Amino acid sequence: MLNYKMGIVLLLPIAIVFLFLGMAGTTGVHIANTPCVTCHVAKEVTAANAAVLVASQEKLCGTCHAQAILLSHPSGFVPNRPLPKEYPLDWKGDLTCSSCHSVHGTQARLMRTTVSGAPFCLACHNKEFFEKMPDQGASLAGSGHLDAKNTPVTLHLDPFSLQCMGCHDEKADRNQVGIDSLGLMRHKSSSINHPIGKSYQAATSYGGYRPVDQLPKSIVLPNGKISCISCHVGYSKEHGGLVVPKKHSELCLVCHDL
Repeated sequence: MLNYKMGIVLLLPIAIVFLFLGMAGTTGVHIANTPCVTCHVAKEVTAANAAVLVASQEKLCGTCHAQAILLSHPSGFVPNRPLPKEYPLDWKGDLTCSSCHSVHGTQARLMRTTVSGAPFCLACHNKEFFEKMPDQGASLAGSGHLDAKNTPVTLHLDPFSLQCMGCHDEKADRNQVGIDSLGLMRHKSSSINHPIGKSYQAATSYGGYRPVDQLPKSIVLPNGKISCISCHVGYSKEHGGLVVPKKHSELCLVCHDL
């Protein structure tokens, strides 16, 4: 196996990068020049009607930050536990983008609080929530989004895969996951071997693959490359969960046109 120890601490920053659309005339990089009607139904937005949007926050934010939505803490659902008052739900009782972010704010990352790292996660979740996970929450407990902008890109791998391997390489004997000298990601426990770090577009030239524009949004190809997060859910309490079921080769047939 190749050594992918990069000194990476998974998911260090709370670098949550949703799009924040809002009122014209307000300050802030995301919303300063955005007309109110981009998000709000009412032409004149008041405190009484501000909550009525033209679409869900996930759809509005995902217009520009589609991968942030895919690789984030789940959003757009009713939580099964009370949340601290610092993280409000929307009018439907849903946890949304604005539960963590002050939509019209100007503070760093538009976060509602200055709490970060594990204490941020533990504001809503208890320790047992993470202890039940196979990796005890190591892949989640640092951030509300997978964030790899500061991870060096080497060895032909995308930053997200490097983060994954930074942990799996150290625990390869237990997890049985690694990359061999041919660039194959090998999962010894299930005998699944697959190229990684390769251009998907280049692969389609050989035939037998679906065009990139026909792939579902759940298949993420960072910089056009096949990545760990092309098959695995980037942010989920089920560590290593698949983007589609593996039953009857469904996952394989999402990309392979056989």
